[in-house]
Amino acid sequence: MEQFSRSYEQYGINVAADGSVVCREWAPGAVEVYLTGDFNGWNKTQHAFKQGSFGKWDLIIPPNGDGNIPIAHGSIVKLNIKTKSGQFVERISPWIRYAIRPKNDPKNFTYDGIFWHPPPKEQYIFKHARPKRPEGLRIYEAHVGISSHEGKIASYNHFTDNVLPRIKRQGYNAVQLMAIMEHVYYASFGYQVTNFFAVSSRYGTPEEFKRLVDTAHGMGISVLLDVVHSHASKNVLDGINEFDGTNTCFFHDAGKGVHSLWDSRLFDYSKWEVLRFLLSDLRWFIEEYKVDGYRFDGVTSMLYHSHGIGHGFSGDYNEYFGLNTDTDSLVYMMLANHMLHSLYPDVMITIAEDVSGMPALCRPVSEGGQGFDYRLGMAIPDKWIEYLKDTRDEDWKMGDLVHTLTNRRYGERTIAYAESHDQALVGDKSLAFWLMDKEMYTHMSCLTEMTGIIDRGLALHKLIRLLTHALGGEGWLNFIGNEFGHPEWLDFPRVGNQESFHYCRRQFNLSDDELLRYKFLNNFDAAMNKADETYHWLSADPAWVSTKHEGDKVIVFERAGLVFVFNFHTFKSFSDYKVGVEVSGKYKIVLDSDREEFGGHKRVSPDSEFFTFNEGYNGRRNHMCVYIPCRVALVFAKVG
Repeated sequence: MEQFSRSYEQYGINVAADGSVVCREWAPGAVEVYLTGDFNGWNKTQHAFKQGSFGKWDLIIPPNGDGNIPIAHGSIVKLNIKTKSGQFVERISPWIRYAIRPKNDPKNFTYDGIFWHPPPKEQYIFKHARPKRPEGLRIYEAHVGISSHEGKIASYNHFTDNVLPRIKRQGYNAVQLMAIMEHVYYASFGYQVTNFFAVSSRYGTPEEFKRLVDTAHGMGISVLLDVVHSHASKNVLDGINEFDGTNTCFFHDAGKGVHSLWDSRLFDYSKWEVLRFLLSDLRWFIEEYKVDGYRFDGVTSMLYHSHGIGHGFSGDYNEYFGLNTDTDSLVYMMLANHMLHSLYPDVMITIAEDVSGMPALCRPVSEGGQGFDYRLGMAIPDKWIEYLKDTRDEDWKMGDLVHTLTNRRYGERTIAYAESHDQALVGDKSLAFWLMDKEMYTHMSCLTEMTGIIDRGLALHKLIRLLTHALGGEGWLNFIGNEFGHPEWLDFPRVGNQESFHYCRRQFNLSDDELLRYKFLNNFDAAMNKADETYHWLSADPAWVSTKHEGDKVIVFERAGLVFVFNFHTFKSFSDYKVGVEVSGKYKIVLDSDREEFGGHKRVSPDSEFFTFNEGYNGRRNHMCVYIPCRVALVFAKVG
């Protein structure tokens, strides 16, 4: 596995110690293979590969007479492949490490493969060690390209210099980067990968991406990448589809090789060379760019022959362990997790995007599980959107909310989130926009009146996020900009919007403006994360819920020695509200959503002390009485 997963050292285009260029490709359907490009004046047949066994092709180009590398750094290279039909086709190596769109032809959208081998003085040198894997994972999900408030594609350097410091200040200990592997279609959000070993050139160079990762490590922030091994772009000229002139190569043939909803190609995980390619892809980004883990996209599609299409999973075990389960892809995920955690045990983090609830997905491979560290709690944001769209505040069911937030298998860790990029995309809206809608355009200034809609929106935004953070899992995820209630939605430039960047940006200037109320939500997000840093509830055992009062709209639970009290009532505040507490003693408030710096009304004194009574309540050994205003959350910690 160690050598197999480092196949990027032999496959693709590499440089040997003596300056020669060594190439290897797997093209079982090819009849002839040639390397062409700027280096040989685009002579299509001068540099021929030799055919080896099992569909492999090899080429060695000796160094120049002066000992220099025969292919210049930054020059265009392509493969010229003769197919079984006798036709010659141009392809980019599946192992290419950089690809760019032609700069001098605005009508040409086909990317070119680039030979990336900068001289030593231009190579980025890492300065910082990887941080150890956090116990309580607080993830900032981000997209480099949208990270500027300007209407443009932001760069790696912009993200490094402007966004990473924000992530650190907000108390996040991991950044999850979307759309890093090259994808020709920007509006695919990075989910139609064309060049698996290349970082996206639209944001900058590989060296600039290395600087981003290294800077994050210097701040103690782990770097995770979205990895899309569930499918690949259909692109032929600049992707890996039909690489050797056949419809198969990396993929299944016919209908089995096409995802009907995504219009993309599906890998054949039973093939030895496909496993080599995908496992080496994971290893490449860890070794070359020092990333710390991955969020595996489309795991549900990988797990089932049906790809989960039209299937509402009920939790019945027959749905998981039957003929619909794709054992080839399941074994691939077990191999990937086994490799990653065996080779990088102190830093590696893997997260599965699975909506089906596959049992043992997040148990070690040694136990027969699939080996992921976490799964995404995908039902949680759906529940919040359901309530905000279709249910009056007065009709919110506390028991239903608690069930959704706690409905996970013990021992399988979950990343909780109230909203992610899925909820921000065009066709949906952010939580803040669902809550406050058009009044965000007119009443988010501190100089305007606090309307009922804005007051409700600020209050519920804080309650929703804190309840999800504290009760919903063993990790937390926030999508870039949602920490301060980013308005509107996210829409990439495309023909349908006249290629506009207006909704393809993050307006951090809103949270920086002291005259705007966005700062209140931003402050609360930081306080929430820093409270977890102090009290470690994400890494603690699941919560004990003692109160789900439907009439009072109150939820009470304990976790990590803290007592959380939420009042979702629209107008009722409760004095001397009886709250069950397991551990007796004196308690103080450590987080109050009603504080002035969070846009609240200061109804609770921060200096208040609360003493328990030796009388059990709601299944707890003791109780205390608290004042809990409407639409407020309080967190209590024991003193001493």
